Amino acid sequence: MSDKRLAGKVALITGASRGIGAAIATRFAADGAKVVVNYAHSEGEANKVVAAIAAAGGQAVAAKANMGNPAEIPGLFAATIKAFGKLDILVNNAAIMQRLFLPEVTAETIDAHFNVNVRGYLLACKYAAEHMTNGGCIINVASAISRMAYPGAVVYTATKGAVDVMSRVLATELGPKGIRVNVLAPGSTRTDMNSEKSGKTKEEEKQEIAATALRRIGEPEDIADAASLLASDDARWITGAWLDASGGIRL
Repeated sequence: MSDKRLAGKVALITGASRGIGAAIATRFAADGAKVVVNYAHSEGEANKVVAAIAAAGGQAVAAKANMGNPAEIPGLFAATIKAFGKLDILVNNAAIMQRLFLPEVTAETIDAHFNVNVRGYLLACKYAAEHMTNGGCIINVASAISRMAYPGAVVYTATKGAVDVMSRVLATELGPKGIRVNVLAPGSTRTDMNSEKSGKTKEEEKQEIAATALRRIGEPEDIADAASLLASDDARWITGAWLDASGGIRL
């Protein structure tokens, strides 16, 4: 049972139409937050998340914005303020991951990843900070992969390493405004990005389970629970942190 520890808060979650983002949106709403469910293309999926939140007694709206397109990002924050009047929590979750070994890497694939996973995060932080007039919380979803050497993920890993570094800088820069900035780093989690759809084989999944201390693949709800902690006042003295939510992968 939720203790409604986010009651009175307004949260914007990017990339929230499915997977980890949808789980975070659902958990935050259960915790009492009013939630903006961002999506880029999957309007139907985003509306399903909003409908499920409403059916459970929560409040949510869907808002379209491609986080890889700088022109669309300010409108996402305008939609948040229009819907709920303020912003307390930003979860940067929208990301892309294409499995690429070095011979397959091109300037275009590098740009595609960095445009969403780094530039999109940083611009979202910029606009969030402008609207967080009474303190706030920013959670940048990165990945445990940034501290691993995972073949075929050189571009994606580079983006998540960038998120790690810039989040520490932002924690220092925004701290005087009462805004906390933390990194949430999932490990192998059961999402479309980490499945056969992205090229992962059953054998690779078995290897990841064997390399994880808790001996299973993570579920989106596992990550959502950790995000709820970081967003709550229980984490009021935590900023600039890198929270490993990987089940102990490759300890």
